[in-house]
Amino acid sequence: MKISVVTNRAPALSVFRRQLLHEMVKSGHVVLAFAPDHDNESRAILHEIGVIPVDFYMDRAGVNPIKDLLTILDLKRQLDRHKPDLSFCFFIKPVIYGILGSWLAGVRYRFGLIEGLGFAFTQIDSPSLRRLILQKMIGALARFSLRRAEGVFFLNPDDQREFIERRFVTASRTRLLGGAGVDLAVWPQIPLPEGPINFILVARLLRDKGIEDYVSAIRLVRRQYPDARFMLLGGLDDNPSGIRRSEVDAWVAEGLVEWPGHVAVRPWLEAAHVFVLPSYREGVPISTQEAMASGRPVITTDVPGCRETVVHGRNGYLIPPRSPTALAEAMERFLLDRSLIVVMGKESRLIAEERFDIHKQNHKLMNFMNIPKL
Repeated sequence: MKISVVTNRAPALSVFRRQLLHEMVKSGHVVLAFAPDHDNESRAILHEIGVIPVDFYMDRAGVNPIKDLLTILDLKRQLDRHKPDLSFCFFIKPVIYGILGSWLAGVRYRFGLIEGLGFAFTQIDSPSLRRLILQKMIGALARFSLRRAEGVFFLNPDDQREFIERRFVTASRTRLLGGAGVDLAVWPQIPLPEGPINFILVARLLRDKGIEDYVSAIRLVRRQYPDARFMLLGGLDDNPSGIRRSEVDAWVAEGLVEWPGHVAVRPWLEAAHVFVLPSYREGVPISTQEAMASGRPVITTDVPGCRETVVHGRNGYLIPPRSPTALAEAMERFLLDRSLIVVMGKESRLIAEERFDIHKQNHKLMNFMNIPKL
């Protein structure tokens, strides 16, 4: 088969989908990787595994009717040129426009993977007018596009249920994948470090990731445990909920967090004891899966996507979203009883082996799409 894989960020192809692309190539298929921001590094990584990079136009942030029409038309043009048998699109915007472009180009089989619902559908008490308008626009586009998909896959049951209830897609066309998974050989269980207990949050610097709640919780914890360490990994983002650099610099200056920026996660995870993600909504976060595979207990929120990673009391704690007090209390449990880190860290690894083996997840995904495997 000739397969087009469509996304909105070239790094996502090599970071999140490299094993899947390689599995497709090993099975004898021609694979085209569509992204709007290929550079020399992304092209080299893809060529190394036998994948052909293809450029197309897409404005990653926001919904602009003119720009989005150009995206659909450019995708159609590229797909007309390459004539794939099947399109697989992932992330919400590429799913909507990738399926539409594939439909217009006459691609026979069209599939989408909803990795999370993003800014527009993250629940907050008083949503802004912008967020409400985005919900309406994305909902209408999703409803029109997904009716032209053979299958739509979800990482968590909450997103699947919401899409069905909003009538974006019929239940018969959906499948629940579970987490995308991590390579358990690349992410082995690693020894816990000595020294003061170190908490780590890894995420894009967005308010919807609960980063401000993390900082507020740190202020509470520091009153009694001044030796505890708190790390924040992740880059600044142009998303509407992005946190400004001046805010992060102020937290660092106050001595609340260590912030190396957007860096390789592994060395910092090796130095950490407990992984924290107080996000307001996720697909199933890769960062948490990596931490679990590495043998780290997890504190996360009881919200869609995040709750898929923690069995409360077994490998960590589920807390309410937007609750710095609850987060501080969960962190304090580990500070009071360090043995919990060892016990729960081992359980995290076991759960990762049970649920988040990337090779099993990729085979499941290829089976959903009826892509022949070796």
